Amino acid sequence: MAAQQDTATADIESAAALPEAERNAIRDLILVLADSKRLLGMRYADWTLGAPELEAGIACASMAQDEWGHARQLYALMKDFGDDTEQLEHAREPEEYRSMSLLDAAPASWPELVVLNALLDTALSAQFESLTASSYVPLRSRCEKLLEEERFHMAHGSAWFRRLATAGEAARQATREAVDHALPAILQWFGPDSERSAALRDSAVLRETAAELRARYLARVGALLELVDAAAPASQPDFSGFREDFRRPSGTTPDPKVIAKVRGDLNRAFLMD
Repeated sequence: MAAQQDTATADIESAAALPEAERNAIRDLILVLADSKRLLGMRYADWTLGAPELEAGIACASMAQDEWGHARQLYALMKDFGDDTEQLEHAREPEEYRSMSLLDAAPASWPELVVLNALLDTALSAQFESLTASSYVPLRSRCEKLLEEERFHMAHGSAWFRRLATAGEAARQATREAVDHALPAILQWFGPDSERSAALRDSAVLRETAAELRARYLARVGALLELVDAAAPASQPDFSGFREDFRRPSGTTPDPKVIAKVRGDLNRAFLMD
């Protein structure tokens, strides 16, 4: 029994060392994280010139740059699974993207953007924190620096959330409505406790169940939710029609226009012979 435990928690240096089911599951998770980082970066970039203050616009530009850099690092990991990173970044169709469904459409207001910053970005960081002790070394080794850069994102989102929550009834209400829209989708995104996630825990690729990760995330953002009298849903997320490999509801896709942007379609044409 002890020997089995040692094997389960040993460092995994290459995807080839993983059983097929676990290899597929960790590949899916990395692509979910990379695509979500890429789309979140675009959502931040969209507000570079639309933020209510110059400093906020500069912050959006900085956070966009961070997210795109993180996405590139994660896409690079896909080589270990035999994927063509050029194809992943520039040749997939919208229905192939595994980004958070909440990022499918652009935030229509500054409070919606702030909620993405304070709640969705924090959810991504919570997932990366659960990977800092992962047995899969290539992913674990990227988490520390990535999370260091994310500290500014969390501080920025929290500060703006608190500012909006106390700025007056209109701002507070808009923020509450954005939370009510975003939070169920974020909690669903962590996924179910399933055979697939159990396989990753058995090999110590993941150290928490989805339910544990959701609970830790809610504890972190709970003080913000209280500011607008919001609360986590009383029941567990509904996973009917949920694609665990994509971590999004079946039949949903990002806006094709934003995918064309992140692929660089317009200007990549100039690089073709």
